[in-house]
Amino acid sequence: MSPAILLTFILSYFAVLIFISYLTSRKSSDNSTFFIANRNSKWYLVAFGMIGTALSGVTFISVPGAVGKSSFGYFQFVLGNAVGFIIIATVLLPLYYRIRLISIYTYLEKRLGYWSYKSGAVIFLISRTIGSAFRLYLVAIVLQKFIFDAWNVPFWLTIVICLTLIWLYTRKGGLKTIIITDTLQTVFLLLSVVLSIYFISKSLNLDIAGTIEAVKNSSYSKIFFWDDFSGNKQHFIKQFLGGLFVTIAMVGLDQDLMQKNLSMKTIGEAQKNMLSFTTVFVIMNIFFLSVGALLYVYAAQNNIDVASLGTPDNLYPEIALRHLNILPGIIFMLGLTAATFATTDSALTALTTSFCVDFLHFDKKENQNDPKLVTTRHWVHIGFSLLMTIVILIFRVINDDSVVNSIFKAAGYTYGPLLGLFAFGMISKRAVTDKLVPYFCVLSPILCYIIDTHSVKWFGYSMSFELIILNALITYLLLLSTSKPTSMQTKF
Repeated sequence: MSPAILLTFILSYFAVLIFISYLTSRKSSDNSTFFIANRNSKWYLVAFGMIGTALSGVTFISVPGAVGKSSFGYFQFVLGNAVGFIIIATVLLPLYYRIRLISIYTYLEKRLGYWSYKSGAVIFLISRTIGSAFRLYLVAIVLQKFIFDAWNVPFWLTIVICLTLIWLYTRKGGLKTIIITDTLQTVFLLLSVVLSIYFISKSLNLDIAGTIEAVKNSSYSKIFFWDDFSGNKQHFIKQFLGGLFVTIAMVGLDQDLMQKNLSMKTIGEAQKNMLSFTTVFVIMNIFFLSVGALLYVYAAQNNIDVASLGTPDNLYPEIALRHLNILPGIIFMLGLTAATFATTDSALTALTTSFCVDFLHFDKKENQNDPKLVTTRHWVHIGFSLLMTIVILIFRVINDDSVVNSIFKAAGYTYGPLLGLFAFGMISKRAVTDKLVPYFCVLSPILCYIIDTHSVKWFGYSMSFELIILNALITYLLLLSTSKPTSMQTKF
């Protein structure tokens, strides 16, 4: 497909998003609108829009690509995700609504103390910046290869262009704009994955029944792995528990997705949002895994050397943009763009919110919508855009793995202490030694790294996504070992 056609499509797509931003922010672009959408969001719009945010370009490209190595084993992780979403809806959301939070990390200040609060907020800023950078990186390398290389545009400029376009349509309306744009982008994402299955099936001369049979009978359709618990990273228990706790940490303890839930009027609407979102999330991952199986079947029938593509992440764009006709290529680019930018725009808004509330204390100002504070918010928004650019460029140098694996591996290290902090606050009634908490949050990932790199040699056990559980447990035990009884009466 012509790079000029793809570039025209991308620019037209962003023109629509910028127009939506204008409509949603023309009446109000203050901090209340940016942070929590004036607590007036409709739960069904948030639920639908969250699908695009949660799935991202990683699901769109990396999950289908990973089918070649792990078959449908990723679905074990998704089942853990689903249980995690239910726990968030029934345990965490009632807590957040009871104490009416803007930033969820202020809970840590109320329950554990000042340094615990700051530690949790810093962990989020680091974790979400890294995670979002990984996701945008995945799309950027596709845009670079199939569009910008045609004009010898350097990779760093590709990243700057992407983040500038995102900044343009999120800088005023913030969360209020994102709820609408994410809804639109989710429509594009769902349409894209369904049509991708249709076009690939058509190219293989398969009807609906034939497609189902082809996926079912392929060598990639195995879901559950029960053999060799200690050495197999795909074992069901490892994948399920990893999916469960990664979800609680990366969604329930993450300002990004929780910010959307907190923008609704009541806890009931927020819970309906999470539970309906969970159902669609599971179904959509089945579709993505099916796309992966069809891609590998297509590659085998058309003598495409998958190994020559570098990483499995390149398989989907290679087939969509170089082996199918123009319409499937446009559909692919539509879904990829929608998935990735729905995640990145949401992350930039959440990072800006967390920094303004947790470190600049906007929530404690007499007038949160003071024009000077709005200006400060704009500069914070720009700052995180620049930081994400730097992280992506670093990741381009060091990455040698499928991005989906890199994201969840990083999450195990960065979100683990956050999970431990919240777990201690909610389970234990003891008081922590607050000034030691930042040191524990650094020590725990270091200990996890040492154990992870030596686990096979020391214990004959290969760590997988359950690394986050170990990290949280170490943090919890460090907090417990230095804690003391308290007469705390308030229940959080």
